[in-house]
Amino acid sequence: MSTPQIDVVIPVHSATRPVDRAVKSVLDGTTTAVRVSVVAHNIDPSVIEANLGSLLADDRVRLLPFEDGIRSPAGPMNHGLDQATAPLVAVMGSDDELAPGAIDSWVRLQSETGASTVLARIRIVGRGSDPYPPVRNGRRQRSLDARKDRLAYRSAPLGVVDRERFAELRFTEGLPSGEDLAYTATLWFTGAHIAYDMGGPAYLVHDDADDRVTFSSRAVADDFAFLDAIEETPWYPTLGRADRQALAIKVLRVHVFDAVLARVNAPEGLEPHRRDLIAVVDRLERMAPGVLRLLARVDRQVLDELQHAAPDPARILHLLDARWNYRTVGALTPRNPFFALHRQAPFRTLFAGLRSMNAG
Repeated sequence: MSTPQIDVVIPVHSATRPVDRAVKSVLDGTTTAVRVSVVAHNIDPSVIEANLGSLLADDRVRLLPFEDGIRSPAGPMNHGLDQATAPLVAVMGSDDELAPGAIDSWVRLQSETGASTVLARIRIVGRGSDPYPPVRNGRRQRSLDARKDRLAYRSAPLGVVDRERFAELRFTEGLPSGEDLAYTATLWFTGAHIAYDMGGPAYLVHDDADDRVTFSSRAVADDFAFLDAIEETPWYPTLGRADRQALAIKVLRVHVFDAVLARVNAPEGLEPHRRDLIAVVDRLERMAPGVLRLLARVDRQVLDELQHAAPDPARILHLLDARWNYRTVGALTPRNPFFALHRQAPFRTLFAGLRSMNAG
């Protein structure tokens, strides 16, 4: 086919992933000139050919074999991006799909705004709209700002990216997790005219794959190796304190507390990982001085418990559960009331996320 307006990259590593559903949703729901690159990752391409069936007869679809022996989506994503020639690129999960007209809507908004990235509205099938990122007032859709619109809360680069602006940008290879975090942080903190297609057709996230990998205990340092990738970017040293806080607070709220929960529930328990978790918290405070004071009271209680030589796992589980009770003062306010209405503190962040979710 002639050069498309947008290249869509879909890595797939398993015979059981419904990649045909993903591809069909792009082809059937898009009038924009599109090309879909299905990357067969560490699997015999003939298996994926069988899954795609007649879809491969469409000249908008190509199958790209890729073998690296690594269980990470970074390699196949990057291979697909390496093969892209369109002005715009998008990535998809092999078990997800797009609502009809989603790509057309993203491309139209990009054309209107000149956005370096257009964020997709995400709907999790069976659960509703994703509230992230919690943009200003839950309504901001154009000229987004990484700090003011809390864009770091969107870790996956779902939507469209200006390939010509980010021609060299790739996912971080060699990480056991978090391969997309330096990639998306670069989009947010170095992009221009970023837009959010909040009212458009959604990117649909499915949870019906039967080959998902469950968490297996690993070194805390491996979970947070993405911090090295972020700090090594050329733009990170130029960030001011407020921008660094906007990035670090998301890592704390999402990644750190998830890591604590995983280790409390691990067969070996929390103790072998406790000091490493504390080291990550200390590192984030060094990266973004003052960020800890923006956490909710109950979050700080979890971190306080971690500091004990023998933390109580039951108390930590209770506190982690209490984090989700947004009707309580402990979950909505930081210890210092002076920061209660700070843009990155829990109340304004959660309120914006709620409005954003309802807007979709």
